[in-house]
Amino acid sequence: MDQQPQNTTEEALNAKFEARIAAGETIEPKDWMPERYRTQLIRMMSQHAHSEVVGMLPEGNWITRAPSLKREMVLISKVQDEAGHGLYIYCGTETLGVDRAELVDQLLSGRAKYSSIFNYPTLTWADMGVIGWFVDGAAIVNQTVLAKASYGPYARAMIRICKEENFHKKQGYEIIATLAKGTPEQKAMAQGAVNRWWWPSLMMLGPSDTNSPNTAELMRWRVKRKTNDELRQRFIDLTVPQADAVGLTLPDPDLKFNPETQHYDFGAINWDEFWQVVKGNGPCNRERLQARRDAHENGRWVREAAEAYAAKHSSPAQSAA
Repeated sequence: MDQQPQNTTEEALNAKFEARIAAGETIEPKDWMPERYRTQLIRMMSQHAHSEVVGMLPEGNWITRAPSLKREMVLISKVQDEAGHGLYIYCGTETLGVDRAELVDQLLSGRAKYSSIFNYPTLTWADMGVIGWFVDGAAIVNQTVLAKASYGPYARAMIRICKEENFHKKQGYEIIATLAKGTPEQKAMAQGAVNRWWWPSLMMLGPSDTNSPNTAELMRWRVKRKTNDELRQRFIDLTVPQADAVGLTLPDPDLKFNPETQHYDFGAINWDEFWQVVKGNGPCNRERLQARRDAHENGRWVREAAEAYAAKHSSPAQSAA
């Protein structure tokens, strides 16, 4: 007998929520939201946070091998920024009622996903440039749209993150532009990095819309404002002229401007490779996860010391003092 009123209330709340989304309103942590909306946000935001943290590893590997003190200082700054980005987004997930420790445990156990792009090796210094140019460039295309997401804490975190990612992209592109106008060996190094990272960078924007199970729902709730394929096309359209400007060739013989669509047509993406990497079979999947596990274990004493300090200063005797 009580089920009908409860269902009616749930339906009314859901209808009000959908109306707010349709009106373009921002959803805040204390607002009522469907459980599915909350769980989708936790999945998406935690994956984003994990990607920022794991993304420190390919570049951190080159800090001590940077070609100059200036390059080293800039790269350190960038890696620190990525750590901050992860922190912002983890904080955002906590507004949804999930504990950060639980999310980190999901990452370390291999149950959570992070961006496929970070499972590729960084073989030369030029990779530091291409990661900034391609990877952070693709991230900007995605995150500027997320800055208009329907969930307030996520959208607001993107504002600062996008500003810093723009710096990262400029830093990477400047590295590549310098190498491209250097010696033949330096230009070849830059071209080699472009060849290695182009296709994985296209894949990192997510599977094709025909094979993306979450996109339609996230678009309906205005968490996402553009589909994966729309974001990918935007990234390509922006990047082709940038490659031309520094005299480098993108490794796609089918890449050409289409005057009818005013976009660049491009070749087929190897989605089999993408799914293999997502499933844990990429070149560096195991290495990346083990590095995070080792860092987590090595930092245990810091967490324990912080907890002991907090407990000491929250004791009744200390509070009275």
